[in-house]
Amino acid sequence: MDRFSWLLIAVVVSCIISTRAQSPTVTRVADSTSPSYDLKAQSLLDLGALHKKFVDLAIAFPNDKLTWRPSADSRSFAEVLLHVSGERYGILALMGAAAPAGFDAKAYEKSTTDRDRIIAELNKSWEFTRKTIDGMSNAEFAKLLPKLGPTANAGDVVYILVADAHEHLGQCVAYARENGIVPPWTVEAQKNPGKKSEEKK
Repeated sequence: MDRFSWLLIAVVVSCIISTRAQSPTVTRVADSTSPSYDLKAQSLLDLGALHKKFVDLAIAFPNDKLTWRPSADSRSFAEVLLHVSGERYGILALMGAAAPAGFDAKAYEKSTTDRDRIIAELNKSWEFTRKTIDGMSNAEFAKLLPKLGPTANAGDVVYILVADAHEHLGQCVAYARENGIVPPWTVEAQKNPGKKSEEKK
């Protein structure tokens, strides 16, 4: 991952830890109710929906626009998609998940501009992500990761991955709109006006 990605991760982890540290001290009472939020199930649902949107945008972008970038110092559309794919390996590595053999983080983003290969890489890294998260027990989500902070845990890493994917989906939508491309899910929503308005981005 590049310097910006590591900085983003550091900021998110710091915010999580800071929020916990600043919470008022209260007397804890034993809570026998079920958790109100299932991070495992919700993260897989969210990441799966995001993955489909990344692939749909990759299909919607014309071949001659895959190398388009908003400025010389920005990633191209192809590079953003490969960045998303590579960060699945890089972020989950923070909790010990090993990337596939031969994965080269430094060269990965510029490894191809071929649409089919990009989609194949997205699918491969999504399957890695799905299997990694689905294979975690509740205890593993709570596993402390002192290298990230005194109260950071593996669940925080999964949360970082979700937040990062949302950030890059917004980036990809901006790239699409700048090139006159309407996101496929928005096109679908326009055909079915009864769908949720948040689909229209």
